[in-house]
Parts: sequence; structure tokens; C-alpha cells
Amino acid sequence: MSSRRRRERGAATVEFVWLTVLLLVPLVYVLLSVFEAQRAAFAVSSASQAAGRAFVRAPDVATAQVRADQAARVALADHGVTGAVIDVVCLPTPADCLLPGSSVRVVVAVDQPLPLLPTVLGDDLGVISVDATHTHAYGTFREGRR
Repeated sequence: MSSRRRRERGAATVEFVWLTVLLLVPLVYVLLSVFEAQRAAFAVSSASQAAGRAFVRAPDVATAQVRADQAARVALADHGVTGAVIDVVCLPTPADCLLPGSSVRVVVAVDQPLPLLPTVLGDDLGVISVDATHTHAYGTFREGRR
């Protein structure tokens, strides 16, 4: 009996450490990846909403484009997201920008890299593509300019 006890002494500690490493490290990495994807999703969602609001409140189309881009970039920067593509389209046709009854659709897309992946594996391997679309109505009834 005494020789059997000696052989098993300390095995529980080693097994616990190995199981912790084998299970906890991947779990932490998955959580970090989910948090990065969620951060990017919040960023593009708020950026598309901010850009839509900024666009329809501008006095003309040229100013609207600049304001929409700036509003989206500020919202993305608040979440620490860079490299987004911002696309603004006037509906029902591109010629109907800022006319009563028209609307503006803003699409913001970003490729969010996953954390802790080496670039040796390639740029496209560890990337999650996230996008958001927001449509903002210009409104039928607008106050006239004086």
C-alpha cells in the first residue's frame, strides 16, 4: 500500500495544471475574439446611425457627405475601430438627395482582425467582416429656409 500511495503523490496537481492550461487558454482566447467582434459590431452600428443623422441635417449634399463621413469616423474612433468603408446612398434615386420624402441609406463595413494572431499566417485568416446598415428618412415636412 505504501508504494502505491507514493506513485500517486503529486499527480493531482500536475493534472490540474495541464487541464487548466488546455481548457482555460482556449476559452480566454475565444472570449477575447468575441469581445473584438462585438466591439466592431457596436462601432459600425453607431457609425451608420451617426452618419445618417449627420447627412439629413446638412444644408446641401456636398456638406452632407463630409459631415456623414466625419460623424462615422468619430463614432468608429470612439470604439477604437479603424479602416472602415462608409457608403452613403440616397433613395429612391441618387439624384433625390435631401428632397422631402427621400431617405439616406448608410452602410459601414469593417474587417476586424482577431487578437493575438501572427501576421505570418496571412492577413485574411484572422479577420471577421462586420457591417451595419441604417436608413434615415429625410422627411416629407421640412421647415423652409428664410
